[in-house]
Amino acid sequence: MATTKKVKEEKTLLDEDKIIGFYMNDVLENNHNTKNVYVFCKNNHIEEADFYSFYGSLDAVKESIWVKFFENAVTTIEKDENYFSYTDKNKLLTLYFTMFEILTLNRSYVVFSLEENKEGMKNLKQLKQLRNRFKDFVLDIMQTSTSENDNKVSKITQPIFSEGAWIQFLFILKFWLDDRSKGFEKTDIIIEKSVNTVVDLLDTKPLESLFDLGKFLWKESKMR
Repeated sequence: MATTKKVKEEKTLLDEDKIIGFYMNDVLENNHNTKNVYVFCKNNHIEEADFYSFYGSLDAVKESIWVKFFENAVTTIEKDENYFSYTDKNKLLTLYFTMFEILTLNRSYVVFSLEENKEGMKNLKQLKQLRNRFKDFVLDIMQTSTSENDNKVSKITQPIFSEGAWIQFLFILKFWLDDRSKGFEKTDIIIEKSVNTVVDLLDTKPLESLFDLGKFLWKESKMR
């Protein structure tokens, strides 16, 4: 009876975060992805049926990890009551800076997951859920905006802007992966410059910001 009770207690502790933790630890300790759900469950003493009650596959776990990163970022920034009174630009800056702080805390996993098998853009498939969550969040920022640009952001331009913000995020992510500066300070610079550019595209002076961003990127490419 004691053994049965113990098993039940262990099962109640299993949740999405536990599975994610097991998966990330397996990847970092073994330097490769687990081959299948059976091996993963066996290594972590999980019943397959219990795993499938949370995820349909290991690929689903990979996608969920990125969503968890993003949700942690959103939870963090929304704890600050002042955030809701920020301008569009400052909301995006806060989102990006917080998101990359969280990615930095998990950099070893992120680098492995995106450089796995040297498949390049194919590895971005795991960002599918994150893309949808990210774009919805950016749209929400725009729809609740109190900035002077409200009248310039129509229902037509909102999806374009959110897609542009997502492409911008991928661009910053690639820069961060290659960044070798102390404390990733160059990534901080590129975040600020690129956010200024994408927000200014809704304003009347985009060329100045684009030129400023271009100069910085040219300088960085010459140094690498």
